Amino acid sequence: MDPTLPRLEREERRRRRRLLFRNRRVPVRMLVPNFFTLLGLCAGLTSIRMAIDGRFELAIALVVAAGFLDAIDGRVARLLKAQSRFGAELDSLADFANFGIAPAFILYRWSLDDLKGLGWITALIFAIAIALRLARFNAALDTEGPKWRDAYFTGIPAPAAAIVVMLPLYMEALMPSMAAFPHAVAGYTVLIAFLTISTVPTFSGKLLGERISRELVLPLMAASVLGVALLVQYPYVTLAAATVGYLAIMPWSKRLFDRRSQLEAHHEGSANSDDGDDSGTDQAPSPGSAATAEPPAPDATSTARAEPKGAIVPLKGPKGPKNRDAPLDHRAIDRDHRR
Repeated sequence: MDPTLPRLEREERRRRRRLLFRNRRVPVRMLVPNFFTLLGLCAGLTSIRMAIDGRFELAIALVVAAGFLDAIDGRVARLLKAQSRFGAELDSLADFANFGIAPAFILYRWSLDDLKGLGWITALIFAIAIALRLARFNAALDTEGPKWRDAYFTGIPAPAAAIVVMLPLYMEALMPSMAAFPHAVAGYTVLIAFLTISTVPTFSGKLLGERISRELVLPLMAASVLGVALLVQYPYVTLAAATVGYLAIMPWSKRLFDRRSQLEAHHEGSANSDDGDDSGTDQAPSPGSAATAEPPAPDATSTARAEPKGAIVPLKGPKGPKNRDAPLDHRAIDRDHRR
């Protein structure tokens, strides 16, 4: 019998007995972000049912709604200071269902099923890529880095990948002949899956929600309302334009990231070189140098000038052995003043 097996069994029993929450009463604010996550999960699972029924418009709308809810729950958790390990795990599982399984199934039901086994393999590749991307993101949460790196993701994030990969559906609504090219749809799906798990830096938008200048408050609110109105009135045109614009700015984001990385490496190298120069110039002074010369003894005039006005000068007593511990005789001092 393996000697480590009993220890593993004890650890497993201890882990299962551990409570989900340490306190008996949990604040309600800790549950609010999880409600948004569960609503997004319901939207993603319902989109699969809409795809089965052939109602692809509702399926796309539910995936987009799940993306909005996923963006909201993280910001609500940070605003309410309700981050928890349970919420992070639930969010990862919901993201895999909403942005990995649902878009892959929608694409397969719409066009990839014409390719039979090849179409199913393409759908699997995209879903697995989303799973790997989420696992890498969770593993990188414990790593610390400079603040500016929070403005970039590594690869396309899962919500953006789910919306970007459905570009053929948007184009099919605008040009009905797009559905006749399943091989092109399969190649595009594999390309987005590769960009999802790649190391290409993309803008994250995390730092946009912290603080903005007062001059941008009203323009930002107007732009948000305009975007929602366009999405409701012209959904396919808006989604197609947003997807093409997102793919177009990816080279720009990589260029900015590389520039910031080079500047950071240059500053670190210059700092290290400065430290090396300082350590080389710090030498021990010679015995005859001015650094080891003893300071001159203060004269009487300097000490007199140094004493502030009104300072109490101790009286000189009779000569004799100095005893600092002897008590002070106030009567003798008064007699000396009378004389």
